[in-house]
Amino acid sequence: MLVPPKLHVAVDVGCRRHSVAIGLSSGELLEAFDIDHRPEGFQDFFSRIEKHRRRFAMAVPTVAMEGYNGHARPLDSLICERGWRLLNVNNLKLARFKQMFPAAAKSDPIDARRMLDLMQLGEHMPQARRALQEVHAPTLENAKLKRLTRRRRALVEEKSRLLARMQGDLRAVCPGLLDITGDAENRWFLNLLTHGDDLEKLARLREKTLLAIPAIGAKYAARIRQWQQQAQFSHEVAYAGPMIIEDARRILALGQAISALERQCAALAEASDIARLIDTLPGFALVCSSELAGEIGTLDRFAGEASLAVYLGMANLDNSSGTRQGARAPGQVNKRAKAAMMTGVDRHRKQVPESQRYYEKKRAEGKTHNQSIRALGRHLCRVLYRMLQRGEAYCIREPAQPSTHAEQRLAA
Repeated sequence: MLVPPKLHVAVDVGCRRHSVAIGLSSGELLEAFDIDHRPEGFQDFFSRIEKHRRRFAMAVPTVAMEGYNGHARPLDSLICERGWRLLNVNNLKLARFKQMFPAAAKSDPIDARRMLDLMQLGEHMPQARRALQEVHAPTLENAKLKRLTRRRRALVEEKSRLLARMQGDLRAVCPGLLDITGDAENRWFLNLLTHGDDLEKLARLREKTLLAIPAIGAKYAARIRQWQQQAQFSHEVAYAGPMIIEDARRILALGQAISALERQCAALAEASDIARLIDTLPGFALVCSSELAGEIGTLDRFAGEASLAVYLGMANLDNSSGTRQGARAPGQVNKRAKAAMMTGVDRHRKQVPESQRYYEKKRAEGKTHNQSIRALGRHLCRVLYRMLQRGEAYCIREPAQPSTHAEQRLAA
């Protein structure tokens, strides 16, 4: 019995233009064209596909895109809204495919046609099918968490860079000022730096003025007064001082923005099943659970717990040859999810004695800290997958107590 051909669409995504190839699963190329990343281009894209759908009387086409999210937005979401099947082409595997079956030249239209070849091959070979990962739309809460947590992480990284720069400038311009605080990120210290527009005037502030600065009380005012007695400024203070004050103001603003994002994440995490379940893992808390929920999106996209472990960066791939035994990191790792997972697992093992014992066992075997954390994270991925699959919260089981007198004596 002959299987009717399917309608395949391949999109090579660019930042301003996308190359599109439409063909049949039998291998026939129907049309190749470019569209602009504009509403007019999207309308042209869908109208051309609809024309071929009506011509061949096909139900739902399969669309493969080289890159999901990023420059593919909002075309990918428009495809999902129509109920069409959307595949995300693994860039690394597509590159290997093009190396094995090279074309005469390299261009975006040629790459789109090669993606059609890969889709045709995926109909018959499981190995090729794994290079085409079906996109399952996440819930609205998890989609929002993904945006918010990525924004939060970007602001945290910006604040860290500003703090490092501000501390270096303070040591050069005003030696000794940093010594009055254990952390330059303390709000009272930043409020002190931003009190005026002239850094040198800090050495002449009276105690009454210091106590009027927010977050500064008698304890911190005494430290500042002690520094004022021996305050010194370098010749750079005239032009570097305003830069320090500007950085301090930006750090304060970033802190407020990060806190606002965390409040939004907390509200969304309550409505997200994935975030609420991950939050029950000791040590993961709001930030890690929100980041992981946003990056995972939906469990439907993973074939099993091993796929989830690879995605979270908690599993290495075997890389052995002959008598040499080795492993390598996979290329399909979500770096943001891996960073959240590493932080959560490290905090988790400090709160769960059994996890701490496993970590210490790996350290005793000669593993580094990160290797031991990943080994523990690999086990937690199994637990996490079952939790999300069954909708069950994490719980620590108490060891069973021996019931009879004889069992108690054997246990002793």
